[in-house]
This record gives sequence, structure tokens and C-alpha cells, in this order.
Amino acid sequence: MKAVLGRLLLFTCLFTSPSALGQALAQGYPARNVTIVVTSSAGALTDVLTRAVAQRLSAMWGHSVIVENKGGAGYAIAAQAVLQAEHDGYTLLASETGFYTTQPYLYAPGKLSYDPQKDFVPVAGYGTIPAALLVNPSVPVNSVADLIALAKKKPGALTFGTAGVGTALHIAALELENLAGIRVTPVHYRGAAPALTDVIAGHIDAVIMGPSVALSTVRAGKLKMLAFASEKRLSQFPDVPTIAETVPHYEASVSFGLFAAAGTPTDIVAKVNADVQGIVADAEFQKKYLERFAVQPVPGPLPAFAAYLRKDSAKWREVISAAHVTIE
Repeated sequence: MKAVLGRLLLFTCLFTSPSALGQALAQGYPARNVTIVVTSSAGALTDVLTRAVAQRLSAMWGHSVIVENKGGAGYAIAAQAVLQAEHDGYTLLASETGFYTTQPYLYAPGKLSYDPQKDFVPVAGYGTIPAALLVNPSVPVNSVADLIALAKKKPGALTFGTAGVGTALHIAALELENLAGIRVTPVHYRGAAPALTDVIAGHIDAVIMGPSVALSTVRAGKLKMLAFASEKRLSQFPDVPTIAETVPHYEASVSFGLFAAAGTPTDIVAKVNADVQGIVADAEFQKKYLERFAVQPVPGPLPAFAAYLRKDSAKWREVISAAHVTIE
């Protein structure tokens, strides 16, 4: 009986158009638990947003959506875990979008075991947040101008935390170095959360990152927020200047979203995109997660999200080229 059913399934697949087969797969998706591998450590905003989305997807799909944190090596550990799984939509990647928009330009040819823009496809965005320049209160600066003056007086003495080589935090620091004409020392961690923890503890001096998880610490006086890396001042923080007011053209934001391994059925990608869009657009979700963390929306539909990533990619390619940064 099983042999007959197997032959029938094979016959059906052979004589069914790819589009019809893809639609059928999407209609039955997911038929089991889905795993989302996160490029950050637990507690970082990528992780917080992913777990919030995963919880709602679990309720929507009737199957568990399991979140696994695999930070480290930039984004490589998580990315390789997703590539090694079946490309069937049951293992997805959650990451800062710098994984897709900056990483391809950082590595010398052959040094990265995968090509983010060829081996992965965009699935859905959660949102974006302008980065903020955060320093430990012991650092004798109260403005971006003060920090630049200190960095010029003591080249390399200021330490900046990153979430790993080539991550958004690292590239944001490189852009500041390039545009301000200073030199700082990067200290690489396995995610944004441990980098922030060490800034608060005074083990390192500063970090440029999405400020959401740091806001309560800033209010408590355990961190100084010198400026935002947005083009204009944020309405939520009208008294906080932008870095661009001191360093013209400086702008850095951190965006978050889902990716899938190339070859994942397009109809499944479209379904996940639509379901995540519905979650992110929900008023309760926005109030609890997006507004709370000052996260701004990103284009939702697949073509628009892909175009958003292409534009960001073009910008960071220029920044990395100008900084002459190559990871060997």
C-alpha cells in the first residue's frame, strides 16, 4: 500500500506545475515545528523581536516556532546552521539586516564560506531603529564633539563594543572613524547585549547600537546617550542631538528581519512574509514592542523589502570601501 501511495505521489509531482506545487506546499505550511535561528545572543533586540514574532506565529500556525540563539563570528555561525538545514522553510534566520547588506563587502574573496546575497533570500522585516552613541558615565565627554576631541588626543585609546566583526555595530563605528577622522579600538563580542553590558560595567568605553534595550539604563544614569545616528532628531527624544549635527552625513540604523536559505519555495516565503506583516502591523504588537523600543517600520511586501535592502547595501558598500576594511 505504501509503495502504491509513493508512486502516486511521484506521479502527481511529475505532472503538477511548479507554481501549483508551490501553492500546495504553502497551503500545508507549516505541517510541523519551525525553527528560527537568531544571529544575536539572548536579550538583544533581534532576539526580543524574534521571540515576540515567534510566539504569535506559533499561535497562528498551530505549531511551535522554536528560537535558537547562535551568536558569534559576525553572523556566520547562525547563517551556516540555516544553510546546513533543509531549504524547505522550516529553518529560518533572524538577523540584523547587516548580515545581508554589509557582510558581502567585508570579506576577502574566499574567506566567507557563503555569499549572503546569493545563498539567502529576504523574507520579512520587523523594523528599523536609528543607532545611538552610548558611553559609560566615567568617560570624560558630554557630546559628540567632546568624544571626537578625546579620540584625536589619544588615538586608539577609546574602546568601542561591537556584536562581532562585520556586524552593524562594527560598521557604525567604522563609519564614525572614517567621517570624523579618528581612530578607536573595536572590542568584539558574541552579540550586542554583552557589548552593552560591558559598557555599563565600564570595561569598555562606548558602543553605537540601537538604543532600545538601553533606554532604562540611560534613564537610571548608568549610561550617557550622546546622540542618535538618525538624519533628523527623533520626536521621542527632541533634546538628544544627532551625530550628523557634528559629523555631517553620518547616519546609521539597525534593521531587523527574517531570511531563508535560497531555494526555499517562493510560496512559503510569501506566506511567512504575509503572516509576519500581519503581526508587525497589529496595534497591540506595535505598542508593546515597536513603540516601546522606538522601532520604525520598514517596507512590508517582499519586493519593497528587497528594494529597501538593496538601497542599504549600496550605502554600506561605499562606507566599507572608503574605510579600506577587509576581513582576511
